Amino acid sequence: MNTKEEIKDETCCVVSCERPLDQKFWDGQYQANQTGWDLGKASPPLVDLIDSLENKDISILIPGAGNAYEAAYLVEKGFTNITVVDIAPTVVEKLQQLYAGNPNIKIVLDDFFNHQGKYDLIIEQTFFCALPPFMRPKYVSKMHQLLKAEGVLSGLLFNRTFEVSPPFGGSQSEYEQLFKAAFIFNELKVAENSVAPRAGSELFFSFGRNNRVNVSLYQFEGITCSGCMKDVSERFRAIEGVKNVSMNSGFNEVLIVSNQEVPLNTLQEAIAYDSKYKISKN
Repeated sequence: MNTKEEIKDETCCVVSCERPLDQKFWDGQYQANQTGWDLGKASPPLVDLIDSLENKDISILIPGAGNAYEAAYLVEKGFTNITVVDIAPTVVEKLQQLYAGNPNIKIVLDDFFNHQGKYDLIIEQTFFCALPPFMRPKYVSKMHQLLKAEGVLSGLLFNRTFEVSPPFGGSQSEYEQLFKAAFIFNELKVAENSVAPRAGSELFFSFGRNNRVNVSLYQFEGITCSGCMKDVSERFRAIEGVKNVSMNSGFNEVLIVSNQEVPLNTLQEAIAYDSKYKISKN
């Protein structure tokens, strides 16, 4: 693990990043101690976030928490309803032993996208950037689902790209488009007190759940190019009540934010000009 003040390499691949980024991959990173993203302490902007919270009893979720330094800081500060979720057994077993008998924190071994619950606050710290970009619409949908009516998603996003991934970077404009309408943007700015190696390359954000919209994720079939994706997205945006459309980079999932859920037959009619196009919902 890197020292607390010195992070030489954000990358995390042991041999090859062509491997699926599944449970086996991430557990292998911890077993091999290949955790270049690990700060060795709670991230300073997130310490500030936690210090700003007055109610110590709010329900807090930290997904993909790894060594969970932010969770440790929450425990230290007296918060009473903390849930940590990670897919890697090695790090989860370590945390479960560390917090055995502590009723204020729950450590869960699970795929985040299978997790169920309702939270006042979800803290994002190097989880979003660990997901392949094609999963980003699914991330938005799941976060919206997990937050309570007045819930907030807050944390850090990389405002840069990487030559080797993971981590997967992005830009402020990309994030604004991705989260548009599903969330209310309370804050999105360059973090002021990132650790030195990340200075200027992290965005601090605070997004409130938008309760006035429906957020639905659909499966899609038939698209093979970005030009077709743009055309389909524009046709969906033209439907009355639709406020945002985000199709993933694999062209097989589309997130639709609308005033009310759009009937499936209306969506199918919008793409009926091409018989290959099919849309469905689980």
